[in-house]
Amino acid sequence: MTPSTADRVAPLLQQRIKAVFRRLPKALAGGEEDLHQMRVAGRRLRVALPLLVLKPEGQRARRSSRLLRGLTRTGGISRDLDVSVALFEADLAKDPPSAEDRVLRRRLRAARTRGHGRMAEALLDLEIARLRRDLRVLARRSDGVFAVLRRIRELRDGQGTETLALIAAIGESFDPVELHRLRRRVRRLRYAAELSGALKGQVAAAAAEFRALQDELGALHDTYVLSEWFRRQAQSCQARGDAAVGKAAAALHERFLSASRAHHKAFLALPPADVVARALAAMGQSRPAA
Repeated sequence: MTPSTADRVAPLLQQRIKAVFRRLPKALAGGEEDLHQMRVAGRRLRVALPLLVLKPEGQRARRSSRLLRGLTRTGGISRDLDVSVALFEADLAKDPPSAEDRVLRRRLRAARTRGHGRMAEALLDLEIARLRRDLRVLARRSDGVFAVLRRIRELRDGQGTETLALIAAIGESFDPVELHRLRRRVRRLRYAAELSGALKGQVAAAAAEFRALQDELGALHDTYVLSEWFRRQAQSCQARGDAAVGKAAAALHERFLSASRAHHKAFLALPPADVVARALAAMGQSRPAA
């Protein structure tokens, strides 16, 4: 450790707190990129908080973690709709859209607009002022670098073992729910790796390994969410007797489901257990017991 390493803990915590509130006003106003970046910053802070603060089990830290969870989850559906619109628009740009495609695009855009409205209302219901006050107090006293690195090692070992077990349990199954759960675990390990690298003043090689898995799982999730939206549209059209739009929706459901399965194949080809094991080794974990 260099003499300046111990001085890195407090600035790391303060930076992650500022990143959340810097994006919040525009996220509330419906800015797509600001919403995305606010949620990313919120998740990073939620991982960092129990690792960096002086009393991770204290009331303020636990309450802040709960409020941050609400903050990041509240915008989830709205963010999914933003991504779905972008994916569908990109698909429509390949060929002139049919009349049925245009109907579905209008419906998807309308769903996104409604989602933005619900998200803004839900965010306003959160105790943002309380969260800001608690984080301001927590930021005044971070823990020592050695305590923080010990906590990161503990998280790495525990989460790493659970992540490898989840990969083994899923196997080659295309299970979007479990794969999304795996994505959250991988993301948590990535953020912990980033913290470790920042504290040591090193490039976090493990973070790049975890990011590769996260990206493929993210693409799998995004295309699956859109395929499910089209499946529900097809069912709704069938119930209303709207055969033409229903047929188009059913075809789009199959198209994006196939895209999701293709991302799953790419994910399996990495292969995921090897990537996680390599990343954990880069973070310093010994090989898990058989």
